[in-house]
Amino acid sequence: MTRSVLITGCSSGIGLDAAHGLRAAGWRVFASCRQEADCDRLRAEGFEAPRIDYADEASLETGLAQVLEATGGTLDALYNNGAFGIPGAAEDLPRQALREIFEVNLFGVHDLMRRVVPVMRAQGHGRIVNCSSVLGFVPYKWRAAYVATKYALEGLTDVWRLDMADTPIKVILIEPGPITSRIRENSIPHFERHIDWRASPRRAQYEDSLLKRLYESRGPDRFELPPSAVTKKLRHALESRRPHPRYYVTVPTWFAGIARRVLTTRASDRLLSRG
Repeated sequence: MTRSVLITGCSSGIGLDAAHGLRAAGWRVFASCRQEADCDRLRAEGFEAPRIDYADEASLETGLAQVLEATGGTLDALYNNGAFGIPGAAEDLPRQALREIFEVNLFGVHDLMRRVVPVMRAQGHGRIVNCSSVLGFVPYKWRAAYVATKYALEGLTDVWRLDMADTPIKVILIEPGPITSRIRENSIPHFERHIDWRASPRRAQYEDSLLKRLYESRGPDRFELPPSAVTKKLRHALESRRPHPRYYVTVPTWFAGIARRVLTTRASDRLLSRG
């Protein structure tokens, strides 16, 4: 029988590549997006594309209902990929900005998992893969909001994995480093709405570093890989009989994982401060 997977955040980047890659591997892919226009574009490409926006609880209910109606009430896998960033210094992040990013990057993910788990329990199997980041276990300057959500996602996923150990449901983390995507461009509206950098005591630092990185397209970062590198690990997480609890993607993620275990906090801070 054809296996089914629901993927969030499929408008571009990692999610879009995962949708194409899994469909090519024989999966029945439900490629969800936050915007209806992106769903329409994917439907034109032959995908089943329910609208799911983590910040909109009603869309979680209706989107998942559409999937289950199409499959006859089953779902083999869920890939929680959707997320966004709000770059800026921690001292410049207003409370509302953190509310908004946690709604999407954490609370919505948890909500969708809770809705899917009863389906997987009833059918006797299932895989849930959450897309974290290298910034889910190491910090980085100017990324406080995103780092906070990914650290939280790592902890939440680890507990989900322990809680589900007595069930046939596997809960897995993927931790990419630099991957070609639109996350930089997509973060600009959130930055402009929430970060008053002109009034910040760090205005000169914004002008010297963050603004240039945010608004200037400079080509791939060092060690950047295409989204297909994530899809390759995703396929192993979904198809292996014994999937790993977590999957590193890109050299910086592997380096950060090793450094975190062998370096002191002070040494790690000095290294990370160099960018």
